[in-house]
Order: sequence, then C-alpha cells, then structure tokens
Amino acid sequence: MPFNRPEVKVFSGRANRDLAQRVAQIMNMQLGELHSERFADGEINLRIGETVRGHDVVLIQPTCTPVNENLMELLVMIDAFKRASANTITAVMPYFGYARQDRKARGRDPISAKLVANLLTVAGTTRVITMDLHADQIQGFFDIPLDNLQSFPIFVRHFLSMDDFNPEDYVVVSPDVGGVTRARRFAEKLKASLAILDKRRPRENVAEILHVIGDVQGKKAILVDDIIDTGRSLINSGKALMEQGALTVDAYATHAILSDNGPQRFEESVIQNVYITNSIPQPKLPEMFKVLDIAPLLGEAVLRVRKNLSISILFR
Repeated sequence: MPFNRPEVKVFSGRANRDLAQRVAQIMNMQLGELHSERFADGEINLRIGETVRGHDVVLIQPTCTPVNENLMELLVMIDAFKRASANTITAVMPYFGYARQDRKARGRDPISAKLVANLLTVAGTTRVITMDLHADQIQGFFDIPLDNLQSFPIFVRHFLSMDDFNPEDYVVVSPDVGGVTRARRFAEKLKASLAILDKRRPRENVAEILHVIGDVQGKKAILVDDIIDTGRSLINSGKALMEQGALTVDAYATHAILSDNGPQRFEESVIQNVYITNSIPQPKLPEMFKVLDIAPLLGEAVLRVRKNLSISILFR
C-alpha cells in the first residue's frame, strides 16, 4: 500500500482570527473547525470539530494581550491536537510573548522566554514559526526547529513604492544599540544612511536618550524597532532626532502592543506616521498608523516548510 503524504489542516485560536483567515486563504485552505469556550471560572474548554489523525496541523496564535490567556489557549490547543494523534503540530506565533525576558538582567530575575519555550515543547509542538523575535538567542532556547521570520522586506517594499522616495533624503535610526543589526539591514535595502541612539533605561518602560550617533541634520528619519509597547521610547527618540535637526520622523515596528493609551500618546508626539504589521490585532487606530499585512509572508513560509524549501531566501 503506497504511503501518502499527510494532509495539512490550519486552525486558529482566538488571539488573531482575522490574520489566521488571511493566512489560510493564501494557502488556498479553510480554517479547521475548532471551538474554544470558557467554563464559569475561566478555564479553557476546547473541542476539535473534525478529525486530525495523521494530519500535519498548523496552529496560528500570537501570544499578545491578554498574554497569559492566549498562551494558555495555545498550550491547550497543542495538547488537544497531540492527543488527537496529529502527525505534526506547527505553532505559528506571529508575536512571541515573553520574548523581552530572555536573560537575567538583575539577580533573581526569571528567564521567562526559556520557560515558554519549554512549555511549547513539552506540550507537543514539533515546530515553531514566529516573526522578529525580540532577541535572536531565544532560538537557542528550543530543542525543536524554530523559524524566525523577518518583516523588514514588507516595510522596504512599502517605502520603495512611494513616488517621492529618494534614499539620499532618508536616515534609518536604531533606537538603541541592541537594534543596530535590524536597522542596518533596513538601511542597506533602502540605500539610506544609518544613525544610532545612545539610550539607557532607568526602569521598565522608561527610556532616556543620551546621544545621537550619526548625521540626521536635514534628513527624514525612520525609526526602526521590533516592538512598540507604551511608545514612550520611540516618542522620546523622535523628539531627540527633531532637536538634532531631522526634518521629519516616521516609526516602523513589527509588533504594536500599544498599551497604556499608546495611540493617543503618538498622536501628541512629533512622529508623523507609524508603520506596523497585523501580527497583533488592532481594531481601531488613528490615521497616522499604517498597518501592513504579513499574511502572505506567513503563508509562504508555512508552504515552504511543507515543501522542504528554503525560508531564508524570502529575506535576501
């Protein structure tokens, strides 16, 4: 009897169902039947509505706000599919929560990113696909394959498509030393110059800009970051750039958490436009926010994994 390759089925939790629908469409598929409800005390009650025995299952679930709720739902989903005899389980996490806790910055700190990696692995995940991890070393926390996709080609294509784009007019700015690699890659693709901000954090969600390294005088600045949480760091960065003679400041970030009334804070800042992705659902944002779709990238990555093709070629 000939062996047939397992069929693929795509499912989604509650975290970002709209994005999951778009990824499934890119793959010419329908989302599988999955019912996620809550008991009266808040416990997750999950039921798979179709057979998955012997199938390759793809679960799409960013662990965004509410982080613990979405993470727990993902773990319960993985356990359910493992016990339903799925052949493989790929967790597609466009946003990987707890990624900022990747090391012991102080004594007695947890390394929560490693804990999440352990939970995903023990639950039964066979592969993780995520995007723009806050720290690349988190890939080493996993004993299963992890693909860390990069969103910068989406933003680069957007800027290059603008009719009035001239690379000599722009400077790409890293808001801190840790993001220099990301900003340099972005600047190389745009053929623009690069600047770096010398920043320190006296406490969580508070940033102080000490120096601007590089020439921003008379330039249109593009701040490049992976996560916007409260937005204070980018807003302070924009203010520092304007004080150093930048003509305008735009911001680009993959994951827009926008906690603590972040959108209004940006509206009151010097930043003109904020370019983000739909890795985290944003039901309503001010006009200054431009949301770019990552569904084609996620869908292509899943298909390439399925066909044993290169993923890195997507970011050249």
